[in-house]
Amino acid sequence: MGWLIEQGIGEERALRYSGGHAVAARVRWPGALEPGLVADAVLVERARGSQRGRGRFPGGEEALVDRLPADASEGAPVRLEVTRAAVREARRVKLAQARPTDAPARPAPTLAEALGGTVVRRFPDEAWSEICAEAADGAVAFAGGTLHFAPTVAMTLVDVDGALPPRELALAAVAPLATAIERFALGGAVGIDFPTLPARADRQAVDAALGRALAGWDHERTAMNGFGFVQMVARCERPSLLHRVQFEAAAAAARLLLRQAEGLAGAGAVLLTAHPRVLAEIAPEWTAELARRTGRIVRFTPDAAIATAAGHAQIMPP
Repeated sequence: MGWLIEQGIGEERALRYSGGHAVAARVRWPGALEPGLVADAVLVERARGSQRGRGRFPGGEEALVDRLPADASEGAPVRLEVTRAAVREARRVKLAQARPTDAPARPAPTLAEALGGTVVRRFPDEAWSEICAEAADGAVAFAGGTLHFAPTVAMTLVDVDGALPPRELALAAVAPLATAIERFALGGAVGIDFPTLPARADRQAVDAALGRALAGWDHERTAMNGFGFVQMVARCERPSLLHRVQFEAAAAAARLLLRQAEGLAGAGAVLLTAHPRVLAEIAPEWTAELARRTGRIVRFTPDAAIATAAGHAQIMPP
């Protein structure tokens, strides 16, 4: 089936299906600096003798800049191409990254342009909600065990846990791990803590299984060491779904709430009930767009007793 894309309110969502199942996901939040954007910025900081600096774009967002030419000086205009979006973590935000370019100014590509997928009004199943729930929980169950995902400052760590014998557990985890990497849109450094496998032949068997399962994912990977640890590095252009739903939970919940509201049937007004932090993330233009798409009045009920991810949308009788 390939990629299917929903052009949601405040975000674009993409799922790639194979054999009737969603095997990969991507998400885009328009508005901030994104990969592929080319725009004129101002170089606001540069260390003497360094090729690195900091640029400020017209919207006010800043990015780390690499490969600066020798004649680029602070305060001067510079045309930049964004290579990575900003990434929010538990205690900091990594600035976006950019580099000088002579290319014509252009907006960042949409998911449909980047992936070449088919735009649909609605995905054929509830896979998107399921993937977001798994990402929020940070756990993926499989027969015989569980994968626990933890985004950290250095890398995304994955712990393989279960009651199977170590070799069987490690091999059983490979296929669900490969699927989760694509469904969570992981990139950058990823470390997997498999069970310790003293026998070299067992470690080689897991390495070979990883090679087959991850053949379609562009990355570099170390061999499993004696403690069962494997490190992988892949290109990172934007926050993974794990980062979005765990470190920007209210913003992610607001977008899911709007998606739920779009799918309601019946006559009447739309009532959005959610934690105040979630409702605060809904921009006025998003409310207007929801009203336009549904043809309904939109009302809000803040409730501080509701968990961030537990907001709900419903139709109120006219």
